[in-house]
Amino acid sequence: MSHLTPDQVLATPAGEIAQKSSESLFQLKNNAADLLSAAKAIVEHIDRALDLKYADHTHALRLAAGRDTGVVHFDDGHVRITAELPKRVEWDQQRLAEIVGRIADGGENPTEYVDISYRVSETKFNAWPAMLKESFAKARTVKPGKASYRLALVQENPA
Repeated sequence: MSHLTPDQVLATPAGEIAQKSSESLFQLKNNAADLLSAAKAIVEHIDRALDLKYADHTHALRLAAGRDTGVVHFDDGHVRITAELPKRVEWDQQRLAEIVGRIADGGENPTEYVDISYRVSETKFNAWPAMLKESFAKARTVKPGKASYRLALVQENPA
């Protein structure tokens, strides 16, 4: 089972794979991780090459359109190229808090202008005294995430 091609693995029902030995599952999982790692490295390498080939042209197209970011389209031979340079906006949280405070002090509702979100670090929450935890407990919901499994070969003890 561990020597199956990726297509063969995908064609095998998960229930059948689940019946395999832990050693086979270990090998399948490691083979898949290796393939994924290699595929990501290849995609990144090709993306670097595409950026080297088209960065100047896409930059010129964006400048001509009066933009620094966004999507541009052009043809290179028989290939339609769509290049996207996303906009990444970051907000200074301290300054936003000050602005929100001024809006509230002025009698307006800051949520008309700003999305406000609260988060509590689970590490901090677990370090709090019981009385403080109790105050926040009603606002806290714990949901399970996606299960994941790591497999490692255990070295057998020599007999």
